[in-house]
Amino acid sequence: MPKIEIYTTMLCPYCHAAKRLLTSKQQTFTEIDVTADRAGRQQMVSRADGRKTVPQIFINELHIGGCDELMALERAGKLDALLTG
Repeated sequence: MPKIEIYTTMLCPYCHAAKRLLTSKQQTFTEIDVTADRAGRQQMVSRADGRKTVPQIFINELHIGGCDELMALERAGKLDALLTG
């Protein structure tokens, strides 16, 4: 199983969509809710090369980006390779 980390906020529809996609692929992930976590958000921004939007997704320490990038990987047929590689 790959190590998947997702930085999220409680009310973000893109966060929910990304989690739904990963769950549909029977993947487990660590969710870091940065809704009211200033230190967690700063850690996210640092790891995501300055990106401040959520979600920010990491698979095996590789920064995937946000929900749009995750969905693009799925459409291109490249997500499964990341999840099994």
